[in-house]
Amino acid sequence: MNLAQLRSKGLIGSVNVEPATDAEFPYGLGTQGLHEVVDEAFGDRAAATGFVFTATKPIRQEALFWISQASTRRNLGCLSEAALQEMTRRQICRISLTTRNSRDALWAAEEAVISGTVSHVIAEVDEADFTATRRLTLASGRHGVPITLLLPYGNKGATAAATRWRVTTRPSSPNSYDARAPGCARWSASLERCRIAPSAAGRTFDIEWNDETLSIRVVSRMVAGPLEARASELEKFQRRKTA
Repeated sequence: MNLAQLRSKGLIGSVNVEPATDAEFPYGLGTQGLHEVVDEAFGDRAAATGFVFTATKPIRQEALFWISQASTRRNLGCLSEAALQEMTRRQICRISLTTRNSRDALWAAEEAVISGTVSHVIAEVDEADFTATRRLTLASGRHGVPITLLLPYGNKGATAAATRWRVTTRPSSPNSYDARAPGCARWSASLERCRIAPSAAGRTFDIEWNDETLSIRVVSRMVAGPLEARASELEKFQRRKTA
């Protein structure tokens, strides 16, 4: 039986498939798969942590599992409960674990995912090779628990992570009430690698966190500008309010 006969009998036909679309920001970070967030420079860990929590929306209600190497905790400290509650916009239970080295931290991350009792695993480690990240990727996909690795500046190399972000701080937004005071916190997040949407690799997102509305938005790189320009914008705003 040839192709024409199969069509005439209705055994085969055409299928309309919608064109695939690229994933959207933040490309699965904190919701599915394994992701890496790297400090741009020493001291950017706070920015990297803020980016992870404010750019993601938890899809599960279980506890957050936070793993830190002893050296990382000693050098960079730990996230306070008040900051955690503010950035996640909800009451959240955190289980914390400190390990001696990266190998122990990555093993604990995999075991936490396999347990199925946590909503998100975040591990602060010095390094993670391809083999370890491949195991974590498979475990995350199998059990539906996202994993985020927070890595120090200068960290490079091939891994199995779905994305790799490099995050640093930016000048805050203009303060509406005092030109000398800081405004909303801003971070710059560069997407170095993206398996979900390869065409997005190389893009840089400037993120602004509003601690009043507890929300984020992507802002133009021109908004911050030089201090003089920011001050003049504030003066115009104040004149409009008093007019």
